[in-house]
Amino acid sequence: MPCPICEKRKPTRYCPAKGESICAVCCGTGREVTIDCVADCSYLLAAHRYEDEHPRAASPDMPLIDVDIRSDLHLTHAQFTAAILHNIAHFCVSQSEIRDPEVLMALQALAETYKTLAAGIYYEKPPASRLAGELYAFMREFFDKIKREIAQRTPQASPPKDGEMFQLLVLLYRHAYFRTNGRPRSRRFIEFLRQQFPESPQLKQPESRIIVP
Repeated sequence: MPCPICEKRKPTRYCPAKGESICAVCCGTGREVTIDCVADCSYLLAAHRYEDEHPRAASPDMPLIDVDIRSDLHLTHAQFTAAILHNIAHFCVSQSEIRDPEVLMALQALAETYKTLAAGIYYEKPPASRLAGELYAFMREFFDKIKREIAQRTPQASPPKDGEMFQLLVLLYRHAYFRTNGRPRSRRFIEFLRQQFPESPQLKQPESRIIVP
């Protein structure tokens, strides 16, 4: 039987996402592009190791590329940054359809919102993508909740100012941009976030979907 995707070449690799064997060419070209790869697929992990050895370069048209970020920002607001990342991971685990590109869209839109707020203007433009828009709204609600809780519980403390929030979100956008690989169905950054909180019950590693025939 030929590869079920190209219907030409001999199937030589078992694809857990498809539940059947496919050829090496279709595995390589379809990986995280037309195939929703399983996180612990051995071929996907090997591809990610290769990407680690060949880091992604910034594109000239990368959004927010010209923004200057204060060098100690992530240290000054370390706990708040961790809370942002945990909430993004939590949302993504609950939404199995979301991929890295939607996370990037949401982070970019959030950064642009806080850029206008820092300038004294209230203007929002949520992402058009449904999942990116839902993540955007989820994080906006989280930010508002944190501000209220800090004001009520610790009046002397203060959350990041709007200008700091803008820089922090740009920093997180860049982190996500370089952690993912640009493939439309990649969840590499999402998986990275989940692994940063091994003790979190909400982000527990799901059971392997790989069943080798």
